[in-house]
Amino acid sequence: MSSAAFIFPAVKGTQAQREYYISMVPLEVMAKIFQFADEELPPEVRSQRILNKSRIPEIRDYILSNPESYVFSALTVSVDGNMEFQSVSEVMPQVGTISISMTSRFLINDGQHRRAAIAEAIKLNPALKNEHISVVFYRDEGLLRSQQMFSDLNRYAIKPTKSINILFNSREESSIIAKRIIEEVEVFKGLVEKERTAISNRSKALFTLSAICTATNELLAGSNLSLQEKVDLAKDFWTTVGSHIKEWNKVKSGEMKSADVRKDYICSLSITLVALGYAGNALIQSYPDTWKYHLEQLEQIDWQKSNPQWENLVFVNGRVAANRSTQKAMSKHIKEVLIEMAGTENG
Repeated sequence: MSSAAFIFPAVKGTQAQREYYISMVPLEVMAKIFQFADEELPPEVRSQRILNKSRIPEIRDYILSNPESYVFSALTVSVDGNMEFQSVSEVMPQVGTISISMTSRFLINDGQHRRAAIAEAIKLNPALKNEHISVVFYRDEGLLRSQQMFSDLNRYAIKPTKSINILFNSREESSIIAKRIIEEVEVFKGLVEKERTAISNRSKALFTLSAICTATNELLAGSNLSLQEKVDLAKDFWTTVGSHIKEWNKVKSGEMKSADVRKDYICSLSITLVALGYAGNALIQSYPDTWKYHLEQLEQIDWQKSNPQWENLVFVNGRVAANRSTQKAMSKHIKEVLIEMAGTENG
């Protein structure tokens, strides 16, 4: 083999009767030698989907914001060129090095956005260049094989639900606050679906973690409070709201079943929780000292799905219209109910 070669430590394995190699590659080297070159080609002759450049800043900032704890899975790369494996000993024949000719073409089958984001991150934090990422090397067997590899690698990938992302996320403030709330607000305890964004018919859950998180984000939007102060305010708000929605309390006390409330009322829908958070934000800003009192107006709202007031506001042709315009309309309605009551009392 030519002396002009990249040499990486590697472990050899077999899949589908083909040899492949797993190696640790320095981030700086990975960013320089693995290039995305399919962008100008028509879809049918590309081996990859086109690079979505809008995703790169988010991934780059994730690395830069978490230099001591970021995690990346392996890149998958096909090598169009000479690649040879050399074992280090007869005792461990699968462990050794791979030599790849510098004239080889590297095709990223999976991980092109990670590669691009890492390259951008190194520019802003050069210390990252000596860290490593695992790379799985395959021999390039042509366009059809590369396209099939891309399809196979992505076929069974399932994006985690928003709720479970929140549950497992200990970096973002919104996730931290939401998890504190569901454990410390009495009306939420034991009634939150923490993994799915939809509640099964037999579940005793009344709310989803994702809905509570989104609603609390609305509540705290624009706030300059500390983390603990935000937690305290959110706990206070949701505890007060809960005290004025009788259906929530009847489920908590066992007088009603969660399934019956979900079936016949809108008070636990995601669209309603977000609207309550939005209205709470406006109420707290306008009436910082009396907002709790004004939430009593919630007791006057008929949350039954059969209430004609919800038609064309929450429901369209008898179904919940979960879209942005409906969410805005519902949020505006709840805000007007509470603010109007506040204005009447102060008048």
